[in-house]
Amino acid sequence: MTEQTPAQVGPRTPSDTELLSTLFELGREVTSVLDLEELLEKIPQLIARLTQFSAFSVYLLDEKRQELRVAYSVGYPGEVGKGLRFRLGQGVIGAAVQEGRPILVNDIRLEPRYKGPLRNMLSQLAVPMRRKGRVIGALNLLNEKAGAFTVQDEALLRQFGAHVAVAIENARLFHSERQYIDTLETLAEIGREVASILDLPTLLTRIASLTKRLIDYRTFGILLLNEETQVLEWKMAVRYGDDVTEKEVKLGEGLVGWAALNREPVLVSDVSKDPRYINLVADARSELVIPMLIKERCIGVFDLESPELDAFTKEHKELLTLLASQAAVAIENARLYEEVRRNEERIEKELRFAQRVQAALLPTELPVRLKAADVAGRFAPAHELGGDLHDFLSPEAQSLVVAVGDVSGKGAPAALYGTFAAELVRSRTVRRRYTPERFSVHGVLESMNKLLHERQLEEYYCTLCYAWFDFKRRMLTMSNSGLPYPVRCSGDECGLIELPGVPLGSFPGVEYDEVNIPLLAGDVFVFCTDGIYETENPDGEEFGSQRVIDIVQARRTSTARAIVDAIFEAVNAFRGSAPQNDDMTAVAVRITT
Repeated sequence: MTEQTPAQVGPRTPSDTELLSTLFELGREVTSVLDLEELLEKIPQLIARLTQFSAFSVYLLDEKRQELRVAYSVGYPGEVGKGLRFRLGQGVIGAAVQEGRPILVNDIRLEPRYKGPLRNMLSQLAVPMRRKGRVIGALNLLNEKAGAFTVQDEALLRQFGAHVAVAIENARLFHSERQYIDTLETLAEIGREVASILDLPTLLTRIASLTKRLIDYRTFGILLLNEETQVLEWKMAVRYGDDVTEKEVKLGEGLVGWAALNREPVLVSDVSKDPRYINLVADARSELVIPMLIKERCIGVFDLESPELDAFTKEHKELLTLLASQAAVAIENARLYEEVRRNEERIEKELRFAQRVQAALLPTELPVRLKAADVAGRFAPAHELGGDLHDFLSPEAQSLVVAVGDVSGKGAPAALYGTFAAELVRSRTVRRRYTPERFSVHGVLESMNKLLHERQLEEYYCTLCYAWFDFKRRMLTMSNSGLPYPVRCSGDECGLIELPGVPLGSFPGVEYDEVNIPLLAGDVFVFCTDGIYETENPDGEEFGSQRVIDIVQARRTSTARAIVDAIFEAVNAFRGSAPQNDDMTAVAVRITT
């Protein structure tokens, strides 16, 4: 409220025509203002063109409390005009509003109903403002002179008051619409912000802060439903900006539990009159509880309490219902994210352990010391786990078995399948010692094919090259079930050992061929999975078998380890920035004597 010096009109008494013209003009001016504060400030300036006054105030009616409060005043010293209020029927102003008619007081000293703070005033004119038969407030004019206001002033102010009532209602509607638009924009902004927060404690804290932008609460809590215990647990509680002690409420208990159980908002103007109320906040007088729903499923509630009666309105309930629906989705997303994160951590932990297990199952050195051969292998999975396998076995003296395989697919399923296939290799290799006629080199593959096919894992199969080095007989016996052809360097020749075969587990009753190759000192044999040959560079070109042959030929006098490492270095350099799309395994055997 701004203090102003009331305007004074000139000494000439205007004619009735001039007054009516002025009244019409003032009515047009006052109804053209849509901002309530600007309108209230303009009213005394316009009234000064109709009559003289020393002090002026506009009172607006609070229908809920049946109370008149000063909305604007001029002519009051200091802060006296602020905060003035009258009950209906109290004082001249309260009586004018209650009776719905203007009251003209020519001498305040003789008026027992006068309750104003300005005892130096002698005249008063209180005019109720009507809008469609309903009184919304009053205009109050005071003058230091007795008999300052006339019956004509009363008639003019009554007409002007009707214009002012229309203007105030229009300004209120405009303010309400603008506030509604601002609220929708705020809700949209809040919705975008809460949707981006995935940490649950941070989200709940932010919701409490953002809710303050919609409702100026005193006490606010967020309770989430524990579906296992059917208990609403306090996750966020704020009172006057400070945390309060967390409590639990059983589903169906109190206003909070009732709202959650019935999935309906609860608005209570006076909690002392509601038998459902449980005293969780000592000075609470009114309460608003809004359930947070996702597809008719309640995940928790908003709880607002106030030490004042009738602190919350239907508009508050509607706003918080919209906000609660946004918050429910955000909270559920945060919970799901937390669950996914925990699962990812668990899976990552299990994968790390599985990697250790897979690495432990791969051979790191020869099972026995063999002077006749130098052997090395290397494995690089495309993902955390891979489906490639390789093993070195020495089932008999002066013998070495090398098995290199590749399971279709990648990841954990392929790794499990490969582990099973590797165990079949070991068991059938050991059995050859006791039944060599049954578990020949090709017989090992045929036995594995039978068992893998019986497992009915049609979407998986295994390519495997099984090589038996007999250093006593100086002979290599090999059988293949679809692994890329091995490389052999002997003397001046270096090329592929072409030995085709059907992948293991694909068809029943498959017979596999064998090939016998003499062993000479200096011979080098290299076995690779298709992840080596099919590696692509950024241009889509494959590494191919010829590059492997060239590397082996150039490194044929190096150690087996050096040959394997050279192959991997060349493949990685060839791939460049392109991703590794398949598991890679390379095994080298160099005949030393």
